[in-house]
Amino acid sequence: MLSPIAYGLAIVLDLTIIFIGVRFFLVPDAAATAFGVPARSDGDAGTYLTVKGLRDVTSGVIGLAVLAFAGAHPAGWAMLAVSLTPFGDTAIVLRNGGTKAAAFGIHFATAVVVVLSGALLLAA
Repeated sequence: MLSPIAYGLAIVLDLTIIFIGVRFFLVPDAAATAFGVPARSDGDAGTYLTVKGLRDVTSGVIGLAVLAFAGAHPAGWAMLAVSLTPFGDTAIVLRNGGTKAAAFGIHFATAVVVVLSGALLLAA
């Protein structure tokens, strides 16, 4: 019973972060605003948005690959390691003038769900 939930949650999280990464390529300004740190017109926003998109797509693809080819236990450890990204994103949003609602409601909450996913995979 636990395995389908663990796998399902991990797959949903991986596909969601891939979608978010692709969104940074397709509609970068909207994606940056949704992230919680809008792109600044006076800086090199294109680089920030491209790097952010690539990082997210890569994280999702790696998560799916580990789940598919190595199994639940290694994927659980990978999810725990990947949780550092949304925890870090929480700090990035707070440090760069984003709202606490975005920092904690989006990024910190995501980190907690990713940790939960990792724990479920380790228990499966």
